[in-house]
Amino acid sequence: MLTSILLTAGMALMGAGIGAGIVAIGAGLGIGRIGGQAMESIARQPEAAGKIQTAMLIIAALIEVVSLFAVVVCLLIALNAGGIAF
Repeated sequence: MLTSILLTAGMALMGAGIGAGIVAIGAGLGIGRIGGQAMESIARQPEAAGKIQTAMLIIAALIEVVSLFAVVVCLLIALNAGGIAF
């Protein structure tokens, strides 16, 4: 019984850690792609640089918010599995 509980808690902690890592990698790749594509767009149409940069920053901020939410969910899973209930 105790082994089953410890195994379940360990799997939850490992899943939360892997989930947080995947979120960080996804956010980094997404923001990097946005930045690269924005620079390419600015190089093609320098007169639209202001609009492109504004849109890029808004989208990057939205990606950061979603990734922060996902990391908080992973943290809650890890703390709940560790015996700290919220």
